[in-house]
Amino acid sequence: MSEKMKHAGLWTTLFTAVSLIWIVPMLLVLVNSFKDKTYISQNAFSIPAGKAFVGLENYTRGIERTNLIGSFGWTVFVTVGSVGLLLLCTSMCAWWIVRVGSTTAKTLYILFLFNMIVPFQMVMFTLSKISDMLNLNTPWGLWIIYLGFGAGLSVFIFTGVIKSIPQELEESAMIDGASVPRIFFQIVVPIMRPSIISVAILQTMWIWNDFLLPYLTLDMSRFKTMPIAIQYLRGGYGSVDMGAMMGCLVLAIVPIVVFYIICQKYIIKGVMAGAVKG
Repeated sequence: MSEKMKHAGLWTTLFTAVSLIWIVPMLLVLVNSFKDKTYISQNAFSIPAGKAFVGLENYTRGIERTNLIGSFGWTVFVTVGSVGLLLLCTSMCAWWIVRVGSTTAKTLYILFLFNMIVPFQMVMFTLSKISDMLNLNTPWGLWIIYLGFGAGLSVFIFTGVIKSIPQELEESAMIDGASVPRIFFQIVVPIMRPSIISVAILQTMWIWNDFLLPYLTLDMSRFKTMPIAIQYLRGGYGSVDMGAMMGCLVLAIVPIVVFYIICQKYIIKGVMAGAVKG
C-alpha cells in the first residue's frame, strides 16, 4: 500500500469518527421522539419497544401544544424574506465596493469585516431596545435585523467573486448601451450564481435554526418561530415534556436537513469561487 493511500485511509477514518459525533445526537432525538416521556428520562439510549413505544403521539401532542404549524409558517416567512433581502442588498453592495474602489468603499468593506468579529453579546441589549423603538418586532422587521447581522459574511464572499470577474465584460455592455441595473442583473449575477447559491444555503441554515434574535426582537404574543415555539414546551419548576419536545425537534430539523442535502454540492463551489482573488 502506497504512502498516499495510507494517509487517505487515516483521514477517512478520522472524518468518519467526527461525522458520527455530529450524527449521533440527531439519531438520539429521532429515536426518543417515538418513546414515552417517562422512558426518555430513564434511558435515553434505549430503542423504543413495548410500553416505551408511543408511535406518533409525541408529534401530535407537540403540534397541538405549540401551534407548530403556525410557527412553521412564520419561520418560512422570516427565512425566505431575510435570505432574499440579504442576497439582493449584499451582492449589489459588494459590486459597488469592488468597482468603485474609493476610500469610502474600502472603509465600508472594513466595517463589514468588523461586523463578522464583533461578539453578539455586545449589542444584544441595544438591539432589543432599538428594535422596539423602531417597531421592528415583527417578522418583516426581522428581515432588516438579519440583513445587518448577515451582511458581513455575504459581502466578504461576494467581493472575492466580483474581483475575479473581468471588468471588460461590463465595459463592453456599457458601450452597447446597457444600463447599470441591466449590467448587474444580466452579466454579473449569472457569473456569481454558484456563490449566491452557497451564501443562500449558509444563511438559510443560520436563520432557520436561530433562536436568540427572534426571541429578543419578536412580539411573542403574536409571532413565534419554530425554535421559540418548541421552547414553550418547558413547564413550571423546570418540568419539560421531553416526548413532545423530541417530536417537535425532529419536525424542525427535517426540512433544513433535506434542504442542505439537496444543495450541499453548491457550497464548496461557491466558497471556492469567492476565494479566487482576495
